[in-house]
Amino acid sequence: MRARNQQGLRTSTRQRGGGRRRTVSAAAAMAIGAMTLAAFAPPASSTSVTTTTTTATVTARPDAVQQALNTLVRDDGMPAALASVKDRNGQTRTYTAGVADLATGSKVPRDGQVRIGSNTKAFTAVVVLQLVGEGKIGLDAKVDTYLPGLVRGEGIDGRRITVRQLLQHTSGLPEYGMHIDDDELRHRYFEPRELIDIALRYKADADPGETWGYSNTNYVLAGLIVQKVTGRPLAEEIDRRVIKRIGLRHTYFPAPGDMTIRGPHPHGYHRSPADGPLRDFTEIDPSAGWAAGQLISTNSDLNLFFTALLAGRLLPAAQLAEMRTTVPAGTSGLRYGLGLTSRPLPCGGVYWGHGGDIPGYETRGGVTDDGRAANVTVTSIPTDEAAVQHVKDAVDRALCG
Repeated sequence: MRARNQQGLRTSTRQRGGGRRRTVSAAAAMAIGAMTLAAFAPPASSTSVTTTTTTATVTARPDAVQQALNTLVRDDGMPAALASVKDRNGQTRTYTAGVADLATGSKVPRDGQVRIGSNTKAFTAVVVLQLVGEGKIGLDAKVDTYLPGLVRGEGIDGRRITVRQLLQHTSGLPEYGMHIDDDELRHRYFEPRELIDIALRYKADADPGETWGYSNTNYVLAGLIVQKVTGRPLAEEIDRRVIKRIGLRHTYFPAPGDMTIRGPHPHGYHRSPADGPLRDFTEIDPSAGWAAGQLISTNSDLNLFFTALLAGRLLPAAQLAEMRTTVPAGTSGLRYGLGLTSRPLPCGGVYWGHGGDIPGYETRGGVTDDGRAANVTVTSIPTDEAAVQHVKDAVDRALCG
């Protein structure tokens, strides 16, 4: 079912990307979430405050963000919840609730590394837009300009789809993730072109430019275009052009075959089938995400990335303006630019970010134009409406506090 918006672009409600998601496979979770909830005992929780000169543990009554994380663990069954919040003065607070490992009850590492899922799309989009600024890619050039003959299927033709439509999810391309089962996703390595081949077995969701509809297929193609025009692996381009450029010390693109998370991290959990027990999904082969969802990072690194991006440290002004040009995407005021979303805040204004789901982890957050930043992670993907709202509430409290 689709509803036409005020700009004439139709919005698909079958897939809503950063919005609410309902699926049962881990592969689909990479795109649009998949998880039900379990109850756990109330956890220990902690908050730390960091400025440029001091670090201290806060033992006073939990503040609004800590209370929100406690709710996610106590009431919504999240094994753990983590947050990093930076105010407009540069003071950073990090928070934890729950346990890192359900088997041992170990403490959640402060600002631990997590799989950031579709936040990866923002990194990929930055690289594409840098290449646009360098004159190597045209935003309104057709996909066939760079990948001739690759994108063909029922109602699908790369001669009709633009790079802009890939980045904004308005290409009409079908989603491949719905057709990869849990065991495949967890253990199998996928070449990017295999993912495209899976998608092309199915007919187009819509004509190019007609509908906003979230599809990881768009970003796998964007990653292939980066590799074609640079002659280098996408992982190297993201590392050189983004990660090293702004000093993201805890962010990396896992190498082929690397199923682990390098640094201190909470375990991630997945429930499949939906009414089954939670399974430890910390170690997976993330290649099914690739340019759409493979990165590992921390909440604080995500805050630094989105802050640097909005401040113009990664893109020329013209390309940043293109990235921030949005269309309606789903419900609740969400709008999608070129690998960047905006969401309204209850205290006024919007925040810019992306969000990401991958089996075991969900991350939400972003930055405001006046310099506030917050990212929140939970260690299973909520599907219960209350839990979905509570994650959103945690971000809202962090940015409006």
